[in-house]
Amino acid sequence: MEDNNENVLRKPKNTDSGSDQEDSGFCNTEQKDGSPSSKAAQGDFSDPVYKEIALANGSINRMTRNELQAKCAELRLDTRGVKDVLRKRLKNYYKKQKLRQSAAAGGSGDTYYDYICVVDFEATCEENNPSDFPHEIIEFPMVLIDTHTLEIVDSFQEYVKPELNPLLSDFCVELTGITQKIVDEADTFPCVLQRVVAWLQERELGTKYKYALLTDGSWDMSKFLYTQCQLSQIWYPQFARKWINIRKSYGNYYKVARNQTKLNCMLENLGMQYEGRPHCGLDDSRNIARIAIRMLKDGCQLRVNERLHAGEAQSVPISAPLEGAPPPQKPKSRD
Repeated sequence: MEDNNENVLRKPKNTDSGSDQEDSGFCNTEQKDGSPSSKAAQGDFSDPVYKEIALANGSINRMTRNELQAKCAELRLDTRGVKDVLRKRLKNYYKKQKLRQSAAAGGSGDTYYDYICVVDFEATCEENNPSDFPHEIIEFPMVLIDTHTLEIVDSFQEYVKPELNPLLSDFCVELTGITQKIVDEADTFPCVLQRVVAWLQERELGTKYKYALLTDGSWDMSKFLYTQCQLSQIWYPQFARKWINIRKSYGNYYKVARNQTKLNCMLENLGMQYEGRPHCGLDDSRNIARIAIRMLKDGCQLRVNERLHAGEAQSVPISAPLEGAPPPQKPKSRD
């Protein structure tokens, strides 16, 4: 759940994204002449294979959407998506092929994390939230992606009883589908978080396997989880201090404007449709996971790009050391 308008917790559909027209469907800032990057121009990529890649990129840039789809079909690649997505998919395919052929590739492209854990909370809300409204988490879902098989392999879901404002608003019930009866019968947040930690530990995440959390925006961690830990008087969990903001990763990889990185828009640009009930945390998490898997298949290296610092989301520089989330620990009281 992402707060897009500072007042109402909803992720509005964006209807300005991709179409079947020749137009790419979103803003694109990628070079159109297929020329190498500035690093290559400076000689960092002096191997002749990069000249071949640049030539292939130039040819791909000149293709129409129908030609791109036909080429993807010929290579048995996914043919869904707007023009720039198809272009990126083909370029990545040819780059991998050329590097593999020249023995210039240094191993598989995106297996630093063994697993990526998608989290998308649902929280209490009003139709017109004041800026200081204390959102309490009422659904804690997680969806686990195996980065080696590129499949969803497991999931977790529990509802949470709000304590500060235990009665859900009609707006919240309608938006999330979570009823008063559901939260009344649920456990409080510290108990649910303890079971989340046990679930992660059972899968040996942070010990045997490297993993990272992934969210749809910054708010899940920097707003919802941070606020909830304060309300529950427990310390913020160390394993959630850094995460992958898929909106940033998507925008940077496909070179699209910020308004093209909302959940439904990302799905539409990738040629997919939302599956399930919007604002069900587990369904949202599954759809976010589908986007992440598609990006991994297209060659994107999903890396931690945000962290919590002094209660605020802060960007992680690309030059920062690559590391997975630490082993999850049981929640600790602030008392």
